[in-house]
Amino acid sequence: MRRLVPVVGIVAALFFCNAAAEVPDPDPGRFAEAIAAFAAWDSKNAAPDDPILFVGSSSIRLWRTAVAFPDRPVVNRGFGGAELSDVLHYYDQVIRPYAPSQVILYAGDNDIAAGKSAAQVFEDFRQLAGKIAGDFPAAELVFISIKPSPARWRDWPAMQEANHLVADYVQGKARLRFADLATPLLDADGRPKDVYAEDGLHLGDRGYDLWEAALAPFLAQDIER
Repeated sequence: MRRLVPVVGIVAALFFCNAAAEVPDPDPGRFAEAIAAFAAWDSKNAAPDDPILFVGSSSIRLWRTAVAFPDRPVVNRGFGGAELSDVLHYYDQVIRPYAPSQVILYAGDNDIAAGKSAAQVFEDFRQLAGKIAGDFPAAELVFISIKPSPARWRDWPAMQEANHLVADYVQGKARLRFADLATPLLDADGRPKDVYAEDGLHLGDRGYDLWEAALAPFLAQDIER
């Protein structure tokens, strides 16, 4: 029995080490006002049938998607600062009510910046993909790759790892796609182009122009339902 003691100690140490490594989700209640504003808008306006739903963090919220894609039935439900865990928490408010034909998702940027691992980001994506597939089996989910940015350049390796995990997972799966919108933002030396807002984090007009050109082939005109 004496020989089991150090083994048990090692297992316990590994367990607590792994638990400590997982960053807890932030309080989703910080978005209560933004979510209430969506509900208020919906109470006075009709969303298009079978919309293309843009959802995620501020990169979605700041994107003038209706202007960028005027011929598509677009709904934008981005809320600034959101992590994937927040999109999951508010799924019944920002995804389910719209019965989308396609979901364009950008999230994971804030997650990595908050210290979450690529594995945590991937697991939240996998859960969200499962919920969408369960409720809307004919809908397509497009994951926009986490973008590089000058302000978060030190996080880029972890962001790349999360992108790779998602890209590998969706490969060959029906109704799941990975849109590489990161590469168009990098120059020949692999550094961020001068296409960002003054904060070095969000995209400027030129950055969104690059995103729109890269995403356009992924947007469905009509998805078989």
